[in-house]
Amino acid sequence: MTAGGSQDAGLLARVPGSKSLTNRALLLAAAARGTSVLRAPLASDDTLALKEALRTLGVEVSAAPADAYWKVTGNPGDIAERADLWCADAGTVARFLPPFAAAAGRGDYTFDGTSQLRARPLRPLADALTRLGAQVRTGPNGSLPLTVRSDGLHGGLLELDSSLSSQYLSGLLMAGPLMRRPLTVTIPRLVSRPYVDMTLALMRSFGAQVDEPAVGRVNVAPGGYTATDVAIEPDASTASYFFAAAAVTGTTVTVPGLGRGSLQGDLGFTRVLELAGADVAIGEEATTVTGTGRMRGGFEVDMGEISDTFMTLAAVAPLADAPVTVTGIGHARLKESDRISVVAANLRACGIQVDEGRDWITVHPGAPVPARIACHRDHRIAMSFAVLGLGSSTALVLDDPACVSKTFPGFHTELRRLFPAYHVKEQ
Repeated sequence: MTAGGSQDAGLLARVPGSKSLTNRALLLAAAARGTSVLRAPLASDDTLALKEALRTLGVEVSAAPADAYWKVTGNPGDIAERADLWCADAGTVARFLPPFAAAAGRGDYTFDGTSQLRARPLRPLADALTRLGAQVRTGPNGSLPLTVRSDGLHGGLLELDSSLSSQYLSGLLMAGPLMRRPLTVTIPRLVSRPYVDMTLALMRSFGAQVDEPAVGRVNVAPGGYTATDVAIEPDASTASYFFAAAAVTGTTVTVPGLGRGSLQGDLGFTRVLELAGADVAIGEEATTVTGTGRMRGGFEVDMGEISDTFMTLAAVAPLADAPVTVTGIGHARLKESDRISVVAANLRACGIQVDEGRDWITVHPGAPVPARIACHRDHRIAMSFAVLGLGSSTALVLDDPACVSKTFPGFHTELRRLFPAYHVKEQ
């Protein structure tokens, strides 16, 4: 991997803002006194769900034309005393918003979402909020609907197992400065550490005092947040599809605005593409991937820290010259779908040999045959297999191409703009 970014830029992919950065910055702006500006935010199903929920709580959020920026005026301590809040399909909303409402509000708050979101676990978050002083009731399986009655959170010492999702930890940390006393969280197990690093960096940019005195321990001081301006980077997870498209088509794709100073761990997907034989250049202001005309296999890679991109690799792995094994991804079974099983089933439908275990998957080389791809309302399944269809020139049919609206409503249009041969079929 080179760092200078001196390669020909080739095709310039227009990747929208990071969902992870947008929803964290939106929540922190709501928690800060004064008006913050979020520049180039992502406007998608998940971020709009959080924006509307915050408005329901009384937070003022206004958007410039074409969502060039959002202005958010926070007033913690003066949010609605009672609200029914719709989280749609968004895991970040269901895991970030309850700690905020419990810490900033004084009243009763009910959170609910789609059947897909109701299937995702919330018990670790509910138990943590109870230990911090809230009264919490969950659905029958420890999931949504979630009801929180709170007179503020008291802070203190909290142990939080984050082996299922880092979003519980991020939500509680972001609420920390609104609590009455310092919050200290010990974390015996954690997945997706880069997302926690992103959370801490954004908290500091809003003026929070946060330190990590030891591995697995985070201290957050009370005192609130200061309004600020935040520029949202392009989404590194979404960029993975365009980088993979470059690798499997032997072309060059550049994503402007996504450089070596990125807060997003998923930019590390480019290192995986290097293992697969692509050339990568990460510069100050952009990242470029060039396919070399040959996709290498014969390697094993732990993608636990960047699990949102494991599907991108697995979906195109049949085009490699030897098997590819991905490990460390057991928590991906608890996302929008059981992503390991769904990827495996769809690849088998394409005639590809796949082996899988609790937290790993091995994909063998093969020529995909035409197949109907079951998206399971999972945006990342749809986008990953779109790249396989592009790279293999195989007639793959997505049963729900519109599910990409969760993070990138214009995905199919942009992929077709860059690669005119790409077409998506719906059945």
